[in-house]
Amino acid sequence: MYFIDVILPIPLKQHFTYSVNKDEAYFLKPGMRVSVPFGKSKVYTALVYGVHQNEPPTYETKSIDQILDETPLVTPTQLKHWEWIAKYYMCTLGEVIRAALPSAFLLESETIITRTAKEPLDDSELTDDEFMVHEALTHQSSLHINDIRSLLDRKNVVKVIQTLLEKGLISVQEEVFEQYKPRLKRYLRLSSPFSEEDSLRELLDSMSRAPKQRQVLMTLFMLSATEEHVESTQLQKKSDSNAPVLRTLIDKGILEEYYLQKDRVEYKGEAPSEVKKLSPAQEKALEQIEASFQEKEITLLHGVTSSGKTEVYVQLIDSLLSTGKQILYMLPEIALTAQLITRLQHYFGEKVSVYHSKYSLNERVEVWKNVLAQRSKAQIVIGARSSLFLPFQNLGMVIIDEEHEPSFKQYSPAPRYHARDTAMVLAQMHGAKVLLGSATPSLESYYNAQEDKFGLVLLKERYGNVLMPDIELVDIRDKLKRKRMKGHFSDRLLEAMEEALEEKEQIILFQNRRGFSPVVECTTCGVAPQCPNCDVSLTYHQHRNELRCHYCGYQMAMLVSCMACGSDTLDPKGFGTEQIEEELRALFPNQRIARMDQDTTKGKHAYEKLIERMENGEIDILVGTQMLAKGLDFRNVSLVGVMNADNLLNFPDFRAHERSYQLLQQVSGRAGRTEKRGKVIIQSYNPLHQILQQVSVNDYEGMYKEQSEERYQYKYPPHYRTIRITFKHRNFGTMQKASVWFGEVLRLQLKEQVLGPESPAISRIRNEFISNILVKIPKQQSLQKTKTFIQKVQQRFNAQKEFSRVKVIMDVDNY
Repeated sequence: MYFIDVILPIPLKQHFTYSVNKDEAYFLKPGMRVSVPFGKSKVYTALVYGVHQNEPPTYETKSIDQILDETPLVTPTQLKHWEWIAKYYMCTLGEVIRAALPSAFLLESETIITRTAKEPLDDSELTDDEFMVHEALTHQSSLHINDIRSLLDRKNVVKVIQTLLEKGLISVQEEVFEQYKPRLKRYLRLSSPFSEEDSLRELLDSMSRAPKQRQVLMTLFMLSATEEHVESTQLQKKSDSNAPVLRTLIDKGILEEYYLQKDRVEYKGEAPSEVKKLSPAQEKALEQIEASFQEKEITLLHGVTSSGKTEVYVQLIDSLLSTGKQILYMLPEIALTAQLITRLQHYFGEKVSVYHSKYSLNERVEVWKNVLAQRSKAQIVIGARSSLFLPFQNLGMVIIDEEHEPSFKQYSPAPRYHARDTAMVLAQMHGAKVLLGSATPSLESYYNAQEDKFGLVLLKERYGNVLMPDIELVDIRDKLKRKRMKGHFSDRLLEAMEEALEEKEQIILFQNRRGFSPVVECTTCGVAPQCPNCDVSLTYHQHRNELRCHYCGYQMAMLVSCMACGSDTLDPKGFGTEQIEEELRALFPNQRIARMDQDTTKGKHAYEKLIERMENGEIDILVGTQMLAKGLDFRNVSLVGVMNADNLLNFPDFRAHERSYQLLQQVSGRAGRTEKRGKVIIQSYNPLHQILQQVSVNDYEGMYKEQSEERYQYKYPPHYRTIRITFKHRNFGTMQKASVWFGEVLRLQLKEQVLGPESPAISRIRNEFISNILVKIPKQQSLQKTKTFIQKVQQRFNAQKEFSRVKVIMDVDNY
């Protein structure tokens, strides 16, 4: 008897064992996919973990349905890395696999199948089973996968569905069942009977009465001289013809069509250009990085904004390419990849691949397969945090740009990993080097550099010796007293904006809140509309005239009168990007104004379009949220305005001051990136705040020392490790009782290291009440032993019947 252990993409702790025959056992290898029955009626795509001959003692094994791959889809290093993620971040391997694999690889039985409009050429091209399914779909609008099982009277129906999908006769509901389809392109060539010169001359002579057809043939000869394959659309365009003319030539047997598989994302630009020459400061930084890599695996490049860190990365990538090693370039925000792809393709042409969630499933599958096969078109991978799950075979370097960004942390669902830390472990497994880059490094990375765990390289001057922007703090309280505010704009900011616009320069305005207004309040009775599912007020979005919850997505039409007292004295309080945009249109009616926030960048190419318009000078004033602060490079921006810095500083989080410094410093760095010195105006009710003073003089060292001292005093990272345990339940009493029980049991061993349970600032989301426990672990204490103890407590907790429906979420390193 032969058996395989598989991992299912569901949150279960252990592997499951299935029986296979001898041939299957010899064929199967870890990392291949198989479809397996699970429970009463479900079928899952599972990943083979091991092949052996040990029968499980506790249950009778089922046999697998079918093998889905010819070769492993996942490498042994990937499996080892995913096991580390599951262990370190206290989640299951199934959850890691669900996050790591593109969902096109995970067929499931929760699938609705519908018929497409396409008809089969004739019934003989379908097998009996395929015909039965297709026929059933002509009478019913859709079928569940279990209906197909009943119809065909057999369990294994995935193969039938796959062949019908490939023939384009059915489609499946996108949320749960996406099947990868290769993209085929149609090409045309001259049929073989006419390849001889005599027959070709005869053919052209006979076409004197069909000038359009003759023109198509002449164009085909011309194109064939320079290109191996001639695309049908290209031929049609160049010969100024149409589809019926081409079809006639095919029907006459003069032309023949054939199809080739093409990747969906292809580089169509010019040949790669020479890598730019570095400035002396960049040259020195590059030498220091290379020297640092001789001794250390990880180096932190602390370079001020616009110091040309990307050019240094490009040189490092260039020196690695000839070795054939793969390079992973990670960015926190999809908006950033749009700008960077163009720059890297400029240097490295088609060697660059992109991988992030705005790409379709099919596109992601293609990148996965290219990386797995070590194709040159995927030698450099640019991506957001999910790109570290790709099947690298020969990783040489990982570059993590803007490493301080909170977007690198995955908060929900599990695995709640930090992409920066996880990528470091991946690099270690491959023996690759890691370069962290930032103008405002995270306290953890800078602390590790100070402790000599990481190498540290400083790049203190901007490229081309451009001066750092001049940062000015404006006291809004004083301006309001003197009646020098127009809406949310101080006279100083408006004056600077008018100057910049006169000079034909661009302006960025930063307000870290989307929507029109975060609260709508009745001035008569003081009641503000609340979300029925969350403990938070609804945000007013003017462009749709609706109130919306930013936590659960609940929305309702804007109220005409107060729900409590009936009076129509509703007043929007506070302001978001929408309100700033509206005020700008009134103040500057002749300028081109655009907004960049979550509402305006929903489409696949929305980021690229906005960035392109900004680069081409089609936007005069761009208003946006923190998306704007993340490393974008606009050459003609001379002024940056921060509308209100206070809502960043007064946030209930131990990182609020560090994050505020980073965000304000980063957004300031968008100004004056060419010869002219940029200007930054930060509006605040408290301009004397320590963090604002440090931002105004670019004092990172001062901020680091102050925050590090404070963190040491109150036992927070980087001096202590933290694990946050969150409890969620629809009944407040049950949730409270569960979190108190858990906290008390933890305190038996961990004593004062356990804080809470405490309700967070927003204590109910999606009708679930929330409570948090924070465990602080000193450096000298074993992190693994502490986690093992917490997991034992969780096992005891799960055994308590009254807490069976309470959700417990573990978040390790919750920064």
